[in-house]
Amino acid sequence: MRVSRQDAAENRERVIETASEMFRTNGYDGVGIATLMKASGLTNGAFYKQFDSKEALLAEATAHALCENVEGWRETLESDGDDPLAATARWYLSKRHLDHRGKGCAYATLAAEAPRHDESIARTFDDGIHQTLDAIVASAGTGDAGRDETTALRHLSRLVGALVLARAVGDPDFAERIMSANRAPE
Repeated sequence: MRVSRQDAAENRERVIETASEMFRTNGYDGVGIATLMKASGLTNGAFYKQFDSKEALLAEATAHALCENVEGWRETLESDGDDPLAATARWYLSKRHLDHRGKGCAYATLAAEAPRHDESIARTFDDGIHQTLDAIVASAGTGDAGRDETTALRHLSRLVGALVLARAVGDPDFAERIMSANRAPE
């Protein structure tokens, strides 16, 4: 049975969204094509009609996840005009974000794996990080571009690192202390 172009496009988007969440939950190498396609409600054959390779899907799913990241950063930065950096720290280092890797930040879940994959993944991370930094700089409003970018880099790195460490420990109280220490102003 032939699939219409619209159905094919919707199926492709569903695979990208599902892969984006599954990769953030299980890592790039923790998700096989068969498992992914079953979770997407499609057959393995549909994968090869939509994507040239798993690496091609990795890049697209990562771009999708990073786009969601940037949207979250922008919304949070715009929601608190008085102290947008403090707002992002509260949002990013929340229990909800800690507990939901699949819907959370791709920096904290996939960045360490990116160098083991195709160069397209690195370019995708470059773009996503630059977009996030641009959003942080735009919220700062000081006008000193060099200082603003340094502050943005420090802020982003601190929050991502804190989330990675909080997720790595087994003690929930220790995880909360890690996050709490990094929610505090610099």
